[in-house]
Amino acid sequence: MLLEGQPEVAEAIELTQDCARLVRQRQGEQLDAWLARVAKSPIVALQCFAKGLTDDYDAVKAGLTLSWSNGPVEGQITRLKLLKRQMFGRASLALLEQRFVLTSERMQGQGHRLEEPSEAQARPAAA
Repeated sequence: MLLEGQPEVAEAIELTQDCARLVRQRQGEQLDAWLARVAKSPIVALQCFAKGLTDDYDAVKAGLTLSWSNGPVEGQITRLKLLKRQMFGRASLALLEQRFVLTSERMQGQGHRLEEPSEAQARPAAA
């Protein structure tokens, strides 16, 4: 076999596949064991990757164990930033707000789920 003479390559493949499994199957409880295995391995690139994960350990662990995601919120922020870039230098904040509201209404009509603001959050209309 090709990997028989290359133990470091075989170990790198195994550790990488194990990391992918942790992410795909959301097995955060096995993260510590995987990090310990990487720390003992001679593969510097994986050790650097593991250090990055360790630096942001709480977020990584939460991402692998919790069922919720902030993806929808990030999507709304990205969409707002896109609209802001498109309107840069062209109009006031009021026009940008109107465009954002109109785009949101259009998305709701296409089956996208956007929550309506509660009455306490809704801003009174300008007189």
